[in-house]
Amino acid sequence: MTLHRSLRATLLALPLAGALTAGLAVPAGATPPGIPDASTAKSWLAELTVAPEGSMDGYDREKFPHWSEGADNCDTREAVLKRDGENVQTGSDCYPTSGTWNSPYDGGSWTKPSDVDIDHVVPLAAAWRSGAAQWTQQQREAFANDLDSPQLIAVTDNINQEKGDQTPDQWMPSKTDYHCTYASMWVASKHKYKLTITDSEKGALDTALGTC
Repeated sequence: MTLHRSLRATLLALPLAGALTAGLAVPAGATPPGIPDASTAKSWLAELTVAPEGSMDGYDREKFPHWSEGADNCDTREAVLKRDGENVQTGSDCYPTSGTWNSPYDGGSWTKPSDVDIDHVVPLAAAWRSGAAQWTQQQREAFANDLDSPQLIAVTDNINQEKGDQTPDQWMPSKTDYHCTYASMWVASKHKYKLTITDSEKGALDTALGTC
């Protein structure tokens, strides 16, 4: 499915609850845009609604169409691979032919794009349980392909699979010096989309932001 201008308009129309341009800081090694500084992240965390997780009833990844094609005929996965890699060269089909990808979650370094996954920082299933079940499919597609905020990042494939749909109280990157950045990205995404958090999730995020 092509990521048309109408879809980008949908993304912009989603509740922002504060501009991502405020209080920005890009920690060392961070590549996604819109990562807030620690002070802003803590402020946004305090604004999130605390609620029990919803159910998985009705969930299907297909309800979050992802890796949509952009105006340049490159899909979202290809766009993130190019953005997050070093010295990335691509073929006429946009797929990388060479490059290096450094995974901030575990410190791994890879030269094959097949060894890299694009992580949804807030997993699709976690978003479903915290509010996205009520969205339209067009809104869910915008969330799953959001290149304008810290919701997508290239990481080691098996680390992404290990994470699955777990929230920060259940899983954090093995590199402890990345916990601050990871928590900041998670808070920014949940704040932008007005998703809820649980008590334990909030506690884990507060602890991680305390390491900043």
